[in-house]
Formats: sequence, structure tokens, C-alpha cells
Amino acid sequence: MKYVGAHVSIAGGVENAPLNAREIGARAFALFTKNQRQWSAPPLAEAAIAAFRQNLDAAGIEPRHVLPHDSYLINLGHPDPDGLAKSRAAFIDEMQRVAQLGLDRLNFHPGAHLGRLPEDACLDRIAESINLALEQVPGVTAVIENTAGQGTNLGHRFEHLAHIIDKVTDKSRVGVCLDTCHTFTAGYDLRTPQACEATFAEFDRAVGFDYLRGMHLNDSKPELGSRVDRHASLGKGHLGMAVFEYIMNDPRFDDLPLILETPDRQRWPAEIRRLYGLTRDRD
Repeated sequence: MKYVGAHVSIAGGVENAPLNAREIGARAFALFTKNQRQWSAPPLAEAAIAAFRQNLDAAGIEPRHVLPHDSYLINLGHPDPDGLAKSRAAFIDEMQRVAQLGLDRLNFHPGAHLGRLPEDACLDRIAESINLALEQVPGVTAVIENTAGQGTNLGHRFEHLAHIIDKVTDKSRVGVCLDTCHTFTAGYDLRTPQACEATFAEFDRAVGFDYLRGMHLNDSKPELGSRVDRHASLGKGHLGMAVFEYIMNDPRFDDLPLILETPDRQRWPAEIRRLYGLTRDRD
């Protein structure tokens, strides 16, 4: 079964996210547990934690279908000791917030070398950062999001993801989130069923579907291989709808949070309905 939703607002408190998801007809959702553009935030209040859990139950959404996202400021491969320490501390705080909310995974962009570290050394540093966080926060899986490869960001090649996973000690608590826009602009074609077959076979060979813990479903404003991260509404970009029909009918994407990050929030209810409408009868 498929679980589609969107990255919803936490305006007024993190406890409002499940209600915002229910309002758009979502069976899954993503959220930030704090302001994603600030390094620190007050601890989650016990009342907010209790209300979040209550509202999640009221919305009929399972914790495994929620995909929290960490702050965009965090760089787990930072070349400077101070920047690295700050990023690691913020990441551990994010992991702790996820655990407090009763959720089991945290989605994050792996990091960037900023032109001052070799790629392999930066990937090793990202894995070391994940190991430190997993040691300190039990019960939460670190979910690496593939990137478009903009600037010096790593994670745009499936081999980057495999490198990081290989260096993570507890492989039961590391996974991957694939973003369709990022995948496409990183150079992996998804415009036809045949292209999807080839790209997902490459992902399975390099990383393995056993590590897939979520998806971001976005069309792409930039063209194939542009390494630019700009999302488009479904059917309004260079991807078209073939990849979304493929995902909605492939059992390898069952029981995962499938999250829209498309730019027009007003379209989310219709986009969710459209995605479910692509599902063919498997019987």
C-alpha cells in the first residue's frame, strides 16, 4: 500500500503538523521539528509532545509514515572543526527531537566539502557524524537524502550514498530517501518506464532497496543532469508523470512515506489524489 503526503507546516507548534496533513488528505507527511533556518530552538515542551502524539493518532497516520527533515544549516561533512562540531551538535539535537515525538527516522542532506576536502574524506566525515549521532540517540534511523549535486554538495551519485552506508557501523539504522527531482538533475533519467527501470536497477545495484526509507516526489524545473535543485509541481516540469505512475505501481515503494515537496501548496490535495489515481489494480 502507498502512503502519500507532503511536507506540512508546523506554524503554531509542531503538534499542528498531523492535523495539517489530515486536512490535505495525506496518509504520510514530513515536517521540521523546529525552525529549519536557525541553529538552535527551545526544547520541545511536554505538552507539545503529548499533543503531537495525540494528533498523529487522530489523523490515523503511523509514526513510520512520518519523515522529519533536519535543518538546512547542518553540514555533517564540514571541513572546519568548529563548523563540524556545530553541525554535529545540531544534528544530535534534531535526532533527540524526533525520538521525543515518538518517530523513528530523520531525513537529512549529507553535506558539502566546500572545495576544501577531497570527496572521499568528506564522505568519511559524514559517516563518522552519523555514527556519533546513532551512538547518542537510540531508536532513530538516519535517512540520507540524495542531492542534485548543486555546488559542492555530495550525495548526488548513488555511489556516494553507498560509501557513507559502508562506513556506518549500525547498518540497521541508516537508510536513504530518494528525491525524484534530485535524482533527475543529478543525471539519472526517469522520464520513461524504461528509464525508471534502468535508474532504479542502478540504485539497487549500488545501494540496495533494503535501505530505502522514504521518497520525495517532485517534478523538476531544470533539465536532466543540470545539477540544479528546483522543484516543480507534478506534470509541470521536465520529468512528466511516467516516474510517478511507475512508483505508485511498484511494490518496492510500498509502506514508505512518499512526500510531496512541490512548490504550490494549494495543489497538494489535488496532487495527492492524482498520485493515488495512478495506481493500477495489481490483482
